[in-house]
Amino acid sequence: MADIDITYDAVANAAYIRLTRAGEHPQSARMYSCDPVAVNGMINLDFDTDGVLIGVEVLDARSKLPRHVLDAARRLDTGGM
Repeated sequence: MADIDITYDAVANAAYIRLTRAGEHPQSARMYSCDPVAVNGMINLDFDTDGVLIGVEVLDARSKLPRHVLDAARRLDTGGM
């Protein structure tokens, strides 16, 4: 089973979905921004040096991700939602 770590900052309303093995933290070598008009917001895809997708950043996360995903995410802020 894949290790997926989701973090969420309610103050910034931003989530990050990390698609790497536990304990691995590869650096992003390239970021691809999805067309903000096409997705009605900003979603960034992070790739490692081999071109493997390692993470997805979702801005305006409350309007883009299901509530149960945000509720289960590891919180990076100290305020409530």
